Parts: sequence; C-alpha cells; structure tokens
Amino acid sequence: MAGNDLGSLLGGLLGGSGSGASGSGGAGNILGALLGALGGSGGGQSNGGNPLGGLMDMLTKSGLVDQAQSWVGNGDNQPVSGAQIADALPNDALQQAAQQAGVSPEEAANQIAQSLPQAVDKLTPGGELPQAGTSLEDLIKQQNL
Repeated sequence: MAGNDLGSLLGGLLGGSGSGASGSGGAGNILGALLGALGGSGGGQSNGGNPLGGLMDMLTKSGLVDQAQSWVGNGDNQPVSGAQIADALPNDALQQAAQQAGVSPEEAANQIAQSLPQAVDKLTPGGELPQAGTSLEDLIKQQNL
C-alpha cells in the first residue's frame, strides 16, 4: 500500500531506529498512515494534492498556527500535545491511521504529536511548504534522507 511505502520513507526521514513506538519506523508508519488517510479522504487535497499542505491547513485552522509555523520556519519547533492533534484532525482520519498502525486513536495522536514537528521541519528545509503538485514521496526523496 502507498501508506506503507510512505511510512517507510518517513521512518527513514525521522531516523528510523529512533525511539518509535513499534521499533524502527514506528513514527514514520503512523505519519504515513495519517497522510494516506488525509490524502484518501480529500482532506489533504487542498494544497495541490499534497497531504502535508492539507494537514498544515487543518492544524492552522484548529488554532495551532504558531506551532505549525515554527515547524516550517527556521528556529526551534514548538511542541504540540496528542490532545491538540486529536482535536485538529478529522476523527475518521485519526481512526484510520490508528487502525493501520495497530494502536488506539489516543496513542496514535500522541505518536503524531511527538513525530510531526520533526517530520515537517525536515520536509521544509527552505522554510516553505512544498509547491502544489509535488508528491510527498518525491519531496522526501529530494531530501536525500
């Protein structure tokens, strides 16, 4: 599945063998599942088909503007809680990501909160979201990570 491929790429982006919940790539797998769910549900399509842009739109519209901007911009990444992530995401997307990762929705939100700031920071090295039409897979590969 594309979500698994994306999860593998994100796992590599995040260091793979980090302190992920379920071994190497645990954080990448949950993010891959989430971005796959957002892309499949239409929620991630508001930025030229790039689920990262759609996710960032959701976070900013949910009151997490400062946090989301800190991850894209240069400087320190502001933390976000699992509860904030759960409130910002569509319930069906979080449920789908949790199911694919084999964890509860609460645990999925906590894992996403832990790994999303680092992932967004690494996917936006120039301080800007990718251009519309750039696939997330291509963006990850361009980072040579």
